[in-house]
Amino acid sequence: MSRFAPQIRWTGNRGEGTARYHGYDRSWEVATPGKPVIACSNDPMLGGDPGLHNPEDMLLAALSACHMLWYLHLAAEAGVVVLRYEDAPEAEFESDASGAGRFTAVTLRPRIGVAPGSDLALADTLHARIGAVCFIARSVAFPVHHAARYVVVDG
Repeated sequence: MSRFAPQIRWTGNRGEGTARYHGYDRSWEVATPGKPVIACSNDPMLGGDPGLHNPEDMLLAALSACHMLWYLHLAAEAGVVVLRYEDAPEAEFESDASGAGRFTAVTLRPRIGVAPGSDLALADTLHARIGAVCFIARSVAFPVHHAARYVVVDG
């Protein structure tokens, strides 16, 4: 069993803490021992810095990365040679009258470059297997869909 232990540190104290709602920044850091620090903020609609990652960005990135890593693993086992992989995931979001929100679905949109001669039908079937093994996708309370596109590339 692996243990994950990132540290979250609020960095937005302007000197008076949370004495006033608009008197502090929504900035924070992810500091995992032995790894580079990631500067983050809240979503800009909630007073955050638009130039920094927010929790929603990071959740989508985690889902996408987990899917990608499992896809690469399954592709290697199946003999599908992947040469490039990029994704632009999109989330559906809703909020209730109180302002509390939640993701209702995520669609991963990988664009996958495969070697000439690759079986594109086989390449596409691999995505359906990932939901059973990607621990991040298995941990969220909303569906994770995929809409992959393929391009044949040379090296």
